[in-house]
Amino acid sequence: MTHDSGGQEPAPGGLRTPEAAGPGTGLLTDHYELTMLSAALRSGAADRRAVFEVFARHLPHGRRYGVVAGTGRLLDALERFRFGPGELGFLHDAGMVDDATLSYLESYRFGGSIWGYAEGDCYFPGSPILVVEGTFAEAVVLETVTLSILNHDCAIASAASRMVTAADGRPLIEMGSRRTHELAAVASARAAYIAGFATTSNLRAGREYAVPTSGTSAHAFTLVHDSERHAFASQLAALGTGTTLLVDTYDVPRAVRTAVELAGPDLGAVRIDSGDLPVVARQVRDLLDELGARRTRIVLTGDLDEYSIAALAAMPVDGYGVGTALVTGSGAPTAALVYKLVARAVEPGPGGMLRPVAKRSVGKPGRGGRKWAVRHRDGTGTALTELISDVPPSPSPTDRPLLRPLVRNGEIVGREPLTAARDRHRDALAELPVYALQLSRGYPAIPTVFE
Repeated sequence: MTHDSGGQEPAPGGLRTPEAAGPGTGLLTDHYELTMLSAALRSGAADRRAVFEVFARHLPHGRRYGVVAGTGRLLDALERFRFGPGELGFLHDAGMVDDATLSYLESYRFGGSIWGYAEGDCYFPGSPILVVEGTFAEAVVLETVTLSILNHDCAIASAASRMVTAADGRPLIEMGSRRTHELAAVASARAAYIAGFATTSNLRAGREYAVPTSGTSAHAFTLVHDSERHAFASQLAALGTGTTLLVDTYDVPRAVRTAVELAGPDLGAVRIDSGDLPVVARQVRDLLDELGARRTRIVLTGDLDEYSIAALAAMPVDGYGVGTALVTGSGAPTAALVYKLVARAVEPGPGGMLRPVAKRSVGKPGRGGRKWAVRHRDGTGTALTELISDVPPSPSPTDRPLLRPLVRNGEIVGREPLTAARDRHRDALAELPVYALQLSRGYPAIPTVFE
């Protein structure tokens, strides 16, 4: 059973008060960011214009593309990035920062500008998926909260996208809330929905982000009743014949017969959570058809990932529920994104001319300078390269610019409905070469070319 929840995202471009948006996020920050801030205020570098970029040096091993997710959540967190009396008191009492830094944080408001790849789009090694420009002081303290959100949500969306591809049109239910942190579960449901999952079991994701929710019963519901027949009859009485009955608590064939006997041929679905799923699914399909329940769907759950879903492609299955593999990124729980200073002004002040900067450490070299990005495509719209340049591009008619404004001079301008990100991901996948969707290990679907 699916319930379309009534929660709604803010209107596109809308700006809410921090109080209305939720608790402050200022302390979602590493200690070293505030020590850097203190020293920069003392040296005078705090007011220097600076540009930071978020990018991944590589994709998880064998992956062909990554998926951008979490941008909307980041904008919400940025709006609430404040240091109130409680936060300032904590920092003061712990002796973490001096009075000048406390004074700066008390009035902190990000007044710079941010550009980014839109949610749902794909990215590749080196893609500048977020560009933050402001003073060094106001931008450096955003590092941890930015990476915390984007590393998690991009990882989940990237795994979810592969699962959706493997399912090949069969709907997927996100049901990993019991396998991760309670707030990560909400973010995971949102990211999975962007990547194409149909529903989530998580009610808070339904309320906060309008992700459709679904759920029926667990084995405990069957076990608490005197018999499986009594449990099925009670569920059907409460939810109607369109419900999904869990049939693997005891004996699957007997449960299927009981379910159809009680519900009739219009039983909505049966769920199988254990056993040799390919074999059991085929047996259940044959039995349902024999009993006249030809429209009754079969939903499989039980430690599924993109590989096991792909292996079930030939089976008579109508949908899947995925939990642990989804909320852990299917083996890649982080997107390995970094937040690096790539340019700074030569002198303090908002009008200072930017100069590229980059670290040169062995194994982690950087590419200095503010970047722009376009997806270079051929005449049929198929992506050929991720083209990164250090000057604003002059794209050809078939090229697609990738960076869009999210924050302009401190004002959030990049909010959009979650459905827009979901539609964008479908379109972004469609423009990739067909081998991008292969689950076998390989190189990124398109090369990143720096001009």
